[in-house]
Amino acid sequence: MRFSRVLAGVATVSAAALAFAGCSPAADDSQTITVVYQKTDGFVALDELFQKVKPEFEAANPGVTVELEPIVADEGDYATKLALMQQSAETAPDVFYEDTFRVRSDIDAGYLLNLDDHLAEWEDWEQFNDGAKEAGRADDGSVYAVPLGTDTRGIWYSKSVLEAAGVALPWEPKSWEEILETARAVKAASPDKVAFNVYSGKPAGEGSVMQGFGMLMYGTDDTLYDADEQKWVTGSEGFVDSLAFIETLYGEGLAPAPDVALDGSMWQKLFGEWFPGGQIAGTIEGSWSPSFWKQGGSYEWPEYVDDIGVAAFPTQNGQGDGAVSLSGGWTLAVGAQSEHPDESFDFLAMALDRENALEYNIANSQIAVRADVAEDPAYLEANPFIGFFTDLVSVTHFRPATADYPQISAEIQAATEAVMTGQMSPEEAAAAYDEAVIGIVGDENVTQ
Repeated sequence: MRFSRVLAGVATVSAAALAFAGCSPAADDSQTITVVYQKTDGFVALDELFQKVKPEFEAANPGVTVELEPIVADEGDYATKLALMQQSAETAPDVFYEDTFRVRSDIDAGYLLNLDDHLAEWEDWEQFNDGAKEAGRADDGSVYAVPLGTDTRGIWYSKSVLEAAGVALPWEPKSWEEILETARAVKAASPDKVAFNVYSGKPAGEGSVMQGFGMLMYGTDDTLYDADEQKWVTGSEGFVDSLAFIETLYGEGLAPAPDVALDGSMWQKLFGEWFPGGQIAGTIEGSWSPSFWKQGGSYEWPEYVDDIGVAAFPTQNGQGDGAVSLSGGWTLAVGAQSEHPDESFDFLAMALDRENALEYNIANSQIAVRADVAEDPAYLEANPFIGFFTDLVSVTHFRPATADYPQISAEIQAATEAVMTGQMSPEEAAAAYDEAVIGIVGDENVTQ
């Protein structure tokens, strides 16, 4: 695969410098650092941040050129292309955008630079909360990536669609069954509308776990991974129950049609058409959702402030805390093969300083991980839902921080797709998943 590089600047040697060197040809001591990140029609906040930081950094660091290399792709394709770039020192980036769930596996692959020495000298590091710092930490205790922000997930719903179906507001379901009952009421009142969306299937990638199956699974009495034993759990009733909910949702036509749901760009329809057009009642989505609808967003919709309601996603039967959420987020990392690690870290640090972190967190509706940003009035006033989703941190869960998680996630996505399309029953898909997990991690690393 070919990757074009954008010429960001040309280093020149002045006549005065040549004279100082005795008029003989001077060695080119200019430095170029490449910055690779994701960009889509709906996600431009990081590109805007880097476009702002690039000239500021170059001005503060004469002789250093920043080469921005956005990869225009969805999350899955972005990860694939980034992995290909990492295969060669000639194409490996100096700074790159890294999903938290890939940090451990990419550390093991040797792609990320150990940042401990740099962080020890960076005063801003003390502003980052301890939980967020763990996102970039490896098994050896060292930190290899710095978080941009974090997120939580819950239910986003259309007040007008629910009211038309006779559902009392505010809608605060206390169990999975209450979600299904409401979805059936919406479908009865408006057969042409999407009653409730739970992302499922391989095209949605990690979204099928974080905004789908995982929200169900972590609301059962079981878990995916036993952290105490450091083993993956197989044969769990909660796994089957979670798939059964997905089967019911799609089997009764309450969710988007499978062919629509298996379009990797469905989320664009959800934000750009379905909610603004009153064509969907509810969905599991992340705290970042307002970034698409607010002024300057990809799908500007000023009325979202009044028409959209939010609710915590309930546990299966209202047990435990009664609600559940999942948190993830993205980081910036320095490439282990970088020829300019100091300059690369300095760029990362400038991009994540207080001013730029504030601007990015507001633009992308992120939950701030810097204390000084989290208490800034501009941050608190920018998103009318930020308080609600910040409170969900108290019931949130994080994906297992293991190097083999990306492979496990792919098997979960496959299981949801098999069920939503009717190719397998929940029990069959769960059994196939169990077999796949054993194949990935070995018998000695699973428990029932």
